[in-house]
Amino acid sequence: MSGLLAGKRLLITGVITDASIAFAVARLAQENGAQVVLTGYGRLSLVERIAKRLPQPAPVIELDVTNAEHLAGLADRVREHVDGLDGVVHSIGFAPQNCLGGGFLDAPWEDVATALQVSTYSYKSLAMAALPLMAPGGAVVGLTFDAAKAWPVYDWMGVAKAGLESASRYLALHLGPKGIRSNLVAAGPLRTIAAKSIPGFDQFEEVWTRRSPLGWSLTDTEPAARACLALLSDWFPATTGEIVHVDGGYHAIGA
Repeated sequence: MSGLLAGKRLLITGVITDASIAFAVARLAQENGAQVVLTGYGRLSLVERIAKRLPQPAPVIELDVTNAEHLAGLADRVREHVDGLDGVVHSIGFAPQNCLGGGFLDAPWEDVATALQVSTYSYKSLAMAALPLMAPGGAVVGLTFDAAKAWPVYDWMGVAKAGLESASRYLALHLGPKGIRSNLVAAGPLRTIAAKSIPGFDQFEEVWTRRSPLGWSLTDTEPAARACLALLSDWFPATTGEIVHVDGGYHAIGA
């Protein structure tokens, strides 16, 4: 077996369609020598069907990151397929509709709390659930959308992503002594299921493709996936608490 991730065992969340970043991560990981275990929630049959489009069959485990029993049993369920983990990919985010699309001032705490639990706190929850399977040299990688700015229509999801970015730094602090890294990939806008659920998200598209120094494809998930693979690999052994921008350079350009 050869490749960037030869012999690595990965747990990948967030595969819903073959247009998702998580699917591209799983596909490229397998092509580069990794064993992959997927998680799904709610529509397991859909995830199982999409998993069959990978180069090799991948097992699918049910995981609701807000369910304490699911989290407590995750390590045992993963052990049914692999004997440990070298990497975990967090590609999970959700906010009720009134937390998005201009609803920042009116969204009630109950809905905001849901967004923060699913999109932010779950990063720590997932890492801790997988920790019994991980050894020094392991990595946790999450996906974000640059939270250094306030974006129109992103509203409480933007706040949740800012929390995610902070949570990754704290995870880097607390898991570093165990030899485990925590990093994020900040991808530009992509036409995924998640993006389509945000009212008005398409207003990012024209400006992003026009202003990114390297240009930007709204449908190509592979650049973001490649960055995830690099961070999961042994080529970044001393990098943690970092956010790698994969956005055509848009983040570096003034308004």
